Amino acid sequence: QPPAFGFLFDIDGVLVRGSQVIPAARDAFRALSDGDGQLRVPVVFLTNAGNCLRKAKAEELSHALGLQVSPEQVILSHSPLRLFSEFHHKCVLVAGQGPVEENARNLGFKHVVTIEALRKAFPLLDMVDQSRRPKELPPPTTDFPTIEGVILFGEPVRWETSLQLIMDVLLSNGNPGAELEDIPYPHLPVLACNMDLLWMAEAKMPRFGHGTFLLCLENIYKKVTGRELKYEALIGKPSTVTYRYAEYLIKQQAEKQGWKAPIRRLYAIGDNPMSDIYGANLYNSYLKSAQQSQVEAAVKRSPVAASAQTEDQPEQREDCNISMESCESILVCTGVYRHNAEAPGNPEECVTETVFHGHRDFCFDPSLVEASYVVQDVHDAVQLAFKKENWS
Repeated sequence: QPPAFGFLFDIDGVLVRGSQVIPAARDAFRALSDGDGQLRVPVVFLTNAGNCLRKAKAEELSHALGLQVSPEQVILSHSPLRLFSEFHHKCVLVAGQGPVEENARNLGFKHVVTIEALRKAFPLLDMVDQSRRPKELPPPTTDFPTIEGVILFGEPVRWETSLQLIMDVLLSNGNPGAELEDIPYPHLPVLACNMDLLWMAEAKMPRFGHGTFLLCLENIYKKVTGRELKYEALIGKPSTVTYRYAEYLIKQQAEKQGWKAPIRRLYAIGDNPMSDIYGANLYNSYLKSAQQSQVEAAVKRSPVAASAQTEDQPEQREDCNISMESCESILVCTGVYRHNAEAPGNPEECVTETVFHGHRDFCFDPSLVEASYVVQDVHDAVQLAFKKENWS
């Protein structure tokens, strides 16, 4: 029987803690695999990490889980940027760590400037670290390209340098060597990946994520200009565009395996209520809304459908070509959320946070951070989905 469901796995806090594999992860993937080590269900690894290449993350997961993971099964925080083709020919400043320039080019960006290249061209901009200031006044830079957009891949290493230079680019309209009389507004397009305020590694408490860096940048911009920093796009969990991309990859996998049954349901497993659970629930709301819109559109198109009896309604739904039905969220207790606690006695109890750790541009809706299910670990999450699907 081909599967009619698929899994979206977060990585940090669900499968690993830093470099350490969570034991339940290998148990989970043994249950998901057949005797030849091949997955029996379509799987996408959906992480807000972005400081590496998809290929490197796939190799890392293959080693950790003891099975072959392909790059096409991995969505990093920045992976959906390949869909933003209108920016691919612009000259963009990229910030983060790891192979940011290579990542940008792999995603389709043709003209890439790194923070380090900008700093080298304009050495007088980075003034916080006294030891890095130039000893002599350098000649002015004259042939540097005008920057047309800013791509924030993830938290950088030297926050003060990145904050200063990104501000310089925004305040100078992409010409950091110039001095403008008026602050340009609206400012250059800014696209940011990964909004996680915190993430879970080997330390006992969560660590700062890229969301913390964005918080700094937003507040500095508002303090300096008196205006709000605006994003052209926010990418990564909990953004809907990321889950749409994940659904596309899940369907591609099923097609490649020759599974004829359409994938109807997704199970999103994560440890962070403010990104994993919020994102899955937001996407579930999007799917329900899309289904309703398709049904209404079908009714408007057909006078017969408008007066159809109840028994005809399944045919209506098929005509609407509704594909994905739901995206259910499963919260595990091995990461950001209650990482030292036992699983709750009532797995459907409310886990609403009293402090909203989500991004400024996402409204706080308590129902969106309440998981469909709460379990102890990822193996329990997989078994729960199998039970719901009546899957052996």
